[in-house]
Amino acid sequence: MIAAALVAMTIVAQTPVEGARVARAVVEASPSLGIGVLTLYAFSADNWKRPAREVRCLMRLLRAYLRSETERCVKNGVRIEVIGRRDRLPPLVVREMSAAEGLTAHGDRLLLRLAIDYSGRDAILAAALAAPTNRREFRWSLQRAVHARTPVPDVDLLVRTGGERRLSDFLLWESAYAELVFSDVPWPAFGVEDLDSAVREFRSRDRRYGGVRPSRGDREAPVRLRPMGRPVGDFGPSEIPGAAFAHAPRK
Repeated sequence: MIAAALVAMTIVAQTPVEGARVARAVVEASPSLGIGVLTLYAFSADNWKRPAREVRCLMRLLRAYLRSETERCVKNGVRIEVIGRRDRLPPLVVREMSAAEGLTAHGDRLLLRLAIDYSGRDAILAAALAAPTNRREFRWSLQRAVHARTPVPDVDLLVRTGGERRLSDFLLWESAYAELVFSDVPWPAFGVEDLDSAVREFRSRDRRYGGVRPSRGDREAPVRLRPMGRPVGDFGPSEIPGAAFAHAPRK
C-alpha cells in the first residue's frame, strides 16, 4: 500500500464547496488506487499570518468539513486522524476533530490524516528537544509532537497541486525518500484522474534509496554498515541506513 501526501493548501480555501467535494472524491478513490495512508495539508502553522477574518472563516469551514464528512467516512471504512498543534485552535474545532477521530476509529480501509496547524520544522525541533538517542525514539517523539496516534510509514508519494514547486514545510522528515509529483492543476479542479496519473507516475519510477539495482549476474552482497552506538539487529528495516523500506510494489 502507498503512503501518499497531498499539499492541497487548503482543503476549504477560496472555493469551500468545490474544495470539500474534491477532498471527498480523492479520499474515496484512494483505496482503489492502492493508497493506504493519505495525508492532506489543510492548514499550515504559517497560515496564521493570513488576515484574522480569513482565518476565522477557515476555522468555521474546517469544522463544517469534519462534521459533514465524518458519517461518510464511517460508512466507507476511513479512519480520520488530525496531526498538528491543538493548543492554538478554537475549542469548537478541537471538539469536532476529537469527535471525528473517535467516531471513525475503527476504519480499516484508509487512514486519512488532516494536517491542521502543522509545521514540519516545528515538529522536528520538538522531537529533537526530547533528546532521543536513536531513530526509533526520534520517530516516536515526532509522532507525539504532532499528536499522531497511529504509526505510519514514511511518505512514498508527495503531490503538490496548483503549479507550485515547493514542500511548504510539509512532512519534511517523513518525505526523505518520497517521490515528488508536481501538478499544475489547482486543488479545486484536482480530480481522481489527476491522482491516478500521479500514482501511475510513482509506479513508473525506479526507487533505489541511495543504492543501485544489481544486474542479473551480479551476486555481490551490498556492504552492511553498522550504525554507531547500536548493532544492526536493533534497528527496524526502515531505520538501517541504505536499506529499502517501501510501502508500494516495486518495479
